[in-house]
Amino acid sequence: MSEADVPHAAPGAAGVGAVPARTARTAAGVATTPAPGSRGFGVDVGGSGIKGGIVDLDTGELVGDRVRIDTPQPATPHAVADTVAELVGQFDWDGPVGITLPCVIKSGTARTAANVDPGWIGTDAVALFQGVLPGRTITVLNDADAAGMAENLYGAGKDVDGVVILLTFGTGIGSAVIQDGVLLPNTELGHLEVDGKEAEHRAAASVKETKGLSWKEWAPLVSQVLTTLENLLWPDLFIAGGGVSRKAAKWIPLLDNRTKVVPATLENTAGIVGAAVAVATGVAP
Repeated sequence: MSEADVPHAAPGAAGVGAVPARTARTAAGVATTPAPGSRGFGVDVGGSGIKGGIVDLDTGELVGDRVRIDTPQPATPHAVADTVAELVGQFDWDGPVGITLPCVIKSGTARTAANVDPGWIGTDAVALFQGVLPGRTITVLNDADAAGMAENLYGAGKDVDGVVILLTFGTGIGSAVIQDGVLLPNTELGHLEVDGKEAEHRAAASVKETKGLSWKEWAPLVSQVLTTLENLLWPDLFIAGGGVSRKAAKWIPLLDNRTKVVPATLENTAGIVGAAVAVATGVAP
């Protein structure tokens, strides 16, 4: 289907709190907007913890508490899959499940592995999770892409037109690029070279911690990365995620790039919410 064939909601067509139709798409095509009042289930797999919960798809809020289980070490595919099944089993939920991984995901298969066992590379993640959650519809996507979808739908990027880039500052720099609600999956902008170094080796939150930098010392490094990205992609908004987003007032005002930067608002629920949206709307990189 060409872009010209993609239907767009008329201004104001999406009800208050509803998931706008334009945000349920990837570059591959169109997905169905969740029905009003619908719920989804998301699981966010990280290097240290696996978190999950039921999501109200009208509001992007969790229904009840989330559950967290330590990520097994080593975080091999089968060990992680068993832990995901254990987590889902703690809920009264027998519907579709969306799952994030810290991996590039192509057609359901992991192509990279960050902070998980390298055995993930080449693993058919969808088939793996279907094996431990039989009879379920499963969607697997990159963790930063899921967070970007969630922020675009319910958080800092809501109602923002144009190109929105989410950057998660942590051990590395994760990224999600969304244009008018269309997700461009697996961008991996943290590996872009900036003045001779990968962006994440220059300005990840871990760099600040390792080098003992103050916010004033770290902010110019972030600005350098943002300036490189905006000269290439000309975004309309940057969303800063990761743990440092909770202290945005200490460093975002110090940035000197030209594009507006705002902190992420969903914090540690963004991956869960984005995963739930992905499986409910058929977004599958």
